[in-house]
Amino acid sequence: MSFTKIAGLGYYVPENVVKNDDLAAIMDTSNEWIIERTGIEERRFGTRTKETTTTMGARAAEIAMQRAGVEKSDIDFIIFATLSPDYFFPGCGVLVQRELKMTEYEAPALDIRNQCSGFLYGLSIADQFIKTGQYKNILLIGSEMHSMGLDFTTRGRNVSVIFGDGAGAVVLQPSDEPGILNTCLHSDGTHAEELASINPGSHSGYHLGTERFGYDDRKYGGTFLTQKMWDGEDLYPYMNGQLVFKTAVTKFPEVILEALQKQGLSPSDISILIPHQANLRISQFIQRQLKLRDDQVWNNIQRYGNTTAASVPIALTEAWEAGKIKKGDLVCLAAFGSGFTWGSALIRW
Repeated sequence: MSFTKIAGLGYYVPENVVKNDDLAAIMDTSNEWIIERTGIEERRFGTRTKETTTTMGARAAEIAMQRAGVEKSDIDFIIFATLSPDYFFPGCGVLVQRELKMTEYEAPALDIRNQCSGFLYGLSIADQFIKTGQYKNILLIGSEMHSMGLDFTTRGRNVSVIFGDGAGAVVLQPSDEPGILNTCLHSDGTHAEELASINPGSHSGYHLGTERFGYDDRKYGGTFLTQKMWDGEDLYPYMNGQLVFKTAVTKFPEVILEALQKQGLSPSDISILIPHQANLRISQFIQRQLKLRDDQVWNNIQRYGNTTAASVPIALTEAWEAGKIKKGDLVCLAAFGSGFTWGSALIRW
């Protein structure tokens, strides 16, 4: 059985830089408040008239394919991870195929809906396909256009100050040498609504609890989008920040240690940890828990905010471009997010 290697990687972020003071001008917040709670200093927002989740993903993919030395005709499977698709359906997989002018090759496209963990879930899927010989050149993309769906008022500041736009991509190929050593994936839907974008949706309040969301399915049942949703301005993401933080700092170390133990390794063996850029305070907590040095952890949330499914491939590409990842290094990827879903991957570079 062959191994799976990352043959090429790339990322794209919009040119538009939005600093904390820019947000403070339109909502009751401050640069100091945001930095203290998240570590974020600025983020990128796409240009509404020319950029989408798909187009950003395509730009990152082009760089990854060029670095991998593959042509469009070589790509035999596309995996696209996002929580902010261009359309409710179809998914971005086929849209990026069209954007890259690859439709004539008719490669299958798969969309991943695992939010912050989407890239790692996609990596695990690609790894299985490569190892079984089903595909030889898989294009995996994580891309997000959060700025199109955030509440930029004081009411929504706890969520809106965190997120940014961007995309990352990798090309995966078979290898005779160790590459992806393992992937560990988990989920627990108990608190699904504690980090979610509830509306619009097909639920119409059914099974979600009228106390929180205020919908009576007997009155609104079967309606995808109701006037009550508009009137209540209940069309934005919701996050129980304390619960998310508390769960993340537990599950992050657990899933990293799980991956290491499978290989008979310990945290000290990690050359570099690339965590999903959820919150700098979470990353710092994980670093302390695992007793890792500053040079063993890559953080870029200060400049890009939380780009969910795109954050791991963006950070991975940046670290590689900066010369922080070299042949033979043990690279650990980890993510936690909505669902809740979480996962990790160990890669021998």
